[in-house]
Amino acid sequence: MTRLPGNAEPPMPADVLRFNDLELDLCAYELRRAGQALKLERIPMELLCLLAEKQGQLVTREQIIQRIWGKSVFLDTDNSINTAIRKIRQALKDNPENPRFIQTVSGKGYRFSAPVVQSSVALPANKTSRDSSRGVMLAVLPFENLSNDVEQEYFSDGLTEETITHLGQLSPERMGVIARTSSMAYKRTSKTIAQIGQELAIDYVLEGSVRRENNDVRITAQLIRVADQIHLWVQSYERKLGTVLGLQMELGSAIAQQVELRLAPRSKQQFSIPPEEDPEAHDAYLRGRYHWARRTYKEIGHAIGHFGKAIEKNPKYARAYAGLADCYIILPITSDMRSEECFPKASAAVTKALELDPTLAEAYTSQGTIRFWFDWDWAGAEAAFQKALELNGNYAVARLYRAHCFSNTGKHYQALAEIEHARKLDPLSPILVTLYAEFLYHARRYKEAITEFGKAFELDPDFWVARLNMAKVYEQTAQYDRAIVELEKARTFSGQNTETVSLLGYVFAMSGQNKKAQNCLSELFEMRRRKYVPPYNIALLQAGLGDERGALESLELGYQERDVHMTFLLDPKWDQFRGNPRFQNLLCRIGFAE
Repeated sequence: MTRLPGNAEPPMPADVLRFNDLELDLCAYELRRAGQALKLERIPMELLCLLAEKQGQLVTREQIIQRIWGKSVFLDTDNSINTAIRKIRQALKDNPENPRFIQTVSGKGYRFSAPVVQSSVALPANKTSRDSSRGVMLAVLPFENLSNDVEQEYFSDGLTEETITHLGQLSPERMGVIARTSSMAYKRTSKTIAQIGQELAIDYVLEGSVRRENNDVRITAQLIRVADQIHLWVQSYERKLGTVLGLQMELGSAIAQQVELRLAPRSKQQFSIPPEEDPEAHDAYLRGRYHWARRTYKEIGHAIGHFGKAIEKNPKYARAYAGLADCYIILPITSDMRSEECFPKASAAVTKALELDPTLAEAYTSQGTIRFWFDWDWAGAEAAFQKALELNGNYAVARLYRAHCFSNTGKHYQALAEIEHARKLDPLSPILVTLYAEFLYHARRYKEAITEFGKAFELDPDFWVARLNMAKVYEQTAQYDRAIVELEKARTFSGQNTETVSLLGYVFAMSGQNKKAQNCLSELFEMRRRKYVPPYNIALLQAGLGDERGALESLELGYQERDVHMTFLLDPKWDQFRGNPRFQNLLCRIGFAE
């Protein structure tokens, strides 16, 4: 674990900085504690991490600029570095005339001169293993559908998701629960419990089956300890469909007792009053989640219909409103829909969900994503995600989006720490691995990003988001041919998403192939006659072709239309514009000013 002076740990010598061989930005819990204890802002904190990592070595001002701001920067870096050093010294109570921590090397840079030792708390060699402070880890394997009806697959999958969600709320500080994406990877698997346990770094497995005939449901579940494959508990339940939600609470309570966890007060209150749900409404809700998880334009349309049916059957069904909100949120991001058409509908659905159930973590997560993608209210988004995690600390989606907010606003260390935490809960999720790599790209750590994108391709070679973002890294490192190959694949897999056309044209332009770049721009303009094309995508291609005025006009249109892609203006590709007053003004209006 990372240890910095000033936290609540036992006292250590005043001239020692303690941390382990993991990079400081990857340990979310300790980094937050350190930042709070030292009361450091983002830039001083990043600088301190850099100096500690290079303990005893000279860190030049050029290295500091590259690490914190990137290679192309238009601001008074000398003054910013001096201010950051002063704040670090104040936090560490370090006298510049007789320094114990930070030594100034006149005209060159700085050196962290204090000893740096390993923490007494060692982490496992596998960096993706769980944090020992989280206690036991549990995976819920997909419930097997024994109904002899493939149409009931959505029901067994939905029961799996419901059980994961409920167990995640029991006692997050004592038990981590693997998220749905990683659990569903083992559907119909032939792997043994031991293999699954090793791959997910878990202690217990819950597996079961469900048989549904009309409104009668029979569920069998068993808890297995991974270390010795001992079946600790097995139970069968027969219920009418209307009490399935109450049944899930029974399961959660029994499992918690078996792993000797103390239930949080909120969980006990939930168990005391099992909710009754209209069977048809619950059925429609599960169908909605089934289609929403596929994320294509067509499937989202089906999901909206099912959530609407659930609400029609039960107007007080809070989770159905949250599901409806998630549908409208994803459309502008993945399907080039207008933000102004989708986010007001999403916001109305979230408001209704929270009116009906102010303890719903899913609804607060949806609220945070709206504030992030549409309102550009970064503090408000972080607050909503924090509320979601207070309600369900095992909700990986909330951690993912909070990390996204951190990364897009330049808080790279917090972003990487947060998504690392999410990956422990959902290690087989292609989107989590991809976004971890993307956030490394945002932090300009290109070599590491390429390695992580490779892991995403191992999970899903056709995942176009990973291909698209890998191309961004190749472009920044002048590997244009490789970038073009990745973008051609992304374009095929994405179904002609306009961002793939935009970035392909940008790479053509940056590699001197202006005619091909111009063809891509013409293609976007032609598409705009038939469908909505986000202005940001046009602006990026114009920027690549050197049309600064056109790019700024397109970005202004993106601002007016609340284009979700405007949240990426800190991307390295916009470095060439940072000295432009119009661009600086735009950053200020969006909320990106330092």
